[in-house]
Amino acid sequence: MSRMGDVLAGIHARWEFDTDSVLIRFERGIRTPKLLQVLAERRIPYEALSSVTLEPGSRKGTVVLRATPRPGADPLVETAAGQLRPTADPYRLVLPAERETLADYYATELRSALGPAADQEAEEFLVAAPPAPLQFKAYDGKASFDGKVVSFRWFWTGASSAKWKAGDQSFPVSELAGVEWRSPEIAGGHLRLRRRGPDGAPEEAVGPPDQDPAAVVFGLGYGLVHESLPLAAAVLEAVRAATPPGSAPVSGGPRPANHRADPADIANRIRHLGELRAAGLLTEEEFTTKKTQLLAEL
Repeated sequence: MSRMGDVLAGIHARWEFDTDSVLIRFERGIRTPKLLQVLAERRIPYEALSSVTLEPGSRKGTVVLRATPRPGADPLVETAAGQLRPTADPYRLVLPAERETLADYYATELRSALGPAADQEAEEFLVAAPPAPLQFKAYDGKASFDGKVVSFRWFWTGASSAKWKAGDQSFPVSELAGVEWRSPEIAGGHLRLRRRGPDGAPEEAVGPPDQDPAAVVFGLGYGLVHESLPLAAAVLEAVRAATPPGSAPVSGGPRPANHRADPADIANRIRHLGELRAAGLLTEEEFTTKKTQLLAEL
């Protein structure tokens, strides 16, 4: 960039330009998407970008300045694998249309600052993931990551019998090959850890996510994007750092085919919920909500 310290303020965010990077600060306003509020700020080296565009916004009277990261440069984008809504895209700056001329100037400046490898996949992460410790509640358990170990603690109202039999789980980063994240806003949302086999390659997943002790499943109101995605990205970054040379970690990867839950297991879980309701540990509304979620898995 030709000038250091310039600031371009938009809706929900402001971009502060430095000689080798842009610092993106997200507002904490009520209308700012929650993912952006949680991210707070991100420093993006120019060498992590592949292109910059300026186009009319979806809202009348706005324009959108968007920087596209190189494949493999940002663990958050790699984990999201195209599942984020445009409004939650951290590389997207919405501006009033009257600032289009100014936005065009910065778009041109950014393009001139792109590195020689802009059209190539990055060999390492160039943008930092959200820092640990991180945690969130999924439908069937609580997931936490302290920077070295991922832990799953099962909920008795949501976890399948297979997970209860396996018990709570802890996964050192050194034993993982990657992480698979399917958005809570998509049917079958889950976070699954991929363990490393003896040959260093990712092991095959153990059945559907609701039966796999290396996965937590999302449900209505559980495992929200702004809670689960930062943790998944932080795990992926840690796995990449701990990966032996010559081994390729998994990011989002191909999505598994949908699997139907075992009807007998669903029936047992609904029966257990009924017992909790009878004991006064669940309200009628909570029982109905959880029963509906379980039946939707059939």
